[in-house]
Amino acid sequence: MGENRFIERLGRLTGLSNAEKRALSILDGHERIYRRGALIRPERDRVCEAYIINSGWLLSFLLLGDGNRQILRIHLPGDLVGLSCAAYAESPESLVAVTDARVTTIERSALFDMMVSHPRLGALLFVIGQAEQVAMHDRLASLGRTSARARIAALMIDTMTRLRIINDATGNSFVFPLTQEEIGDATGLTAVHVNRMIRSLVSEGLILRKASLLTILNEKRLAEVANYVNRYPDIDVRALPLSS
Repeated sequence: MGENRFIERLGRLTGLSNAEKRALSILDGHERIYRRGALIRPERDRVCEAYIINSGWLLSFLLLGDGNRQILRIHLPGDLVGLSCAAYAESPESLVAVTDARVTTIERSALFDMMVSHPRLGALLFVIGQAEQVAMHDRLASLGRTSARARIAALMIDTMTRLRIINDATGNSFVFPLTQEEIGDATGLTAVHVNRMIRSLVSEGLILRKASLLTILNEKRLAEVANYVNRYPDIDVRALPLSS
């Protein structure tokens, strides 16, 4: 197969040799098509696989004891999702398609084989995993210590930043398909509160939302409201071994 978006994403961080590109291509298992709302993997599923998103958006989430859902992460095209399969035999979270999506499965054994054969790629996946952990730390700080308005602003501007990396944002406009309920599940707010905060951001001239198209009108000010730190340009891969 040709280069997929995951290979393209890694290539933006560091140059990949032809051998490394072939090794990543060999990872590809069976591609499945999921419709919006389809449950890809439930929590505690014993079929613990990793996934490459070829198109569409996914959400990882936990169901809490009171029946509420906490969205952990929005996953975008080019993302490698479910690396927890490297540590656990059962899935520690659920995964659902938030849009129609094309997803390729990766067996954990194939993932480990690739890391043994190409340790530089294994190190690169470790770096990406650490960057994801830092992003999760930022989300925890946002959820625990910022206002409802700041949480929603942070979700929007972080999504735009990530979409720019994969060229899925045109300027400051991008498709943002999350419903108010899904935004609430990601920020710990009710749908009513989400609606109120979005209207506040619109009235301040910070954003414009038409159906699923979101435009950031004042990026600098929205980042200030969100207490947002763009971590992505600071990822440092200079210590990686030379490519094979």
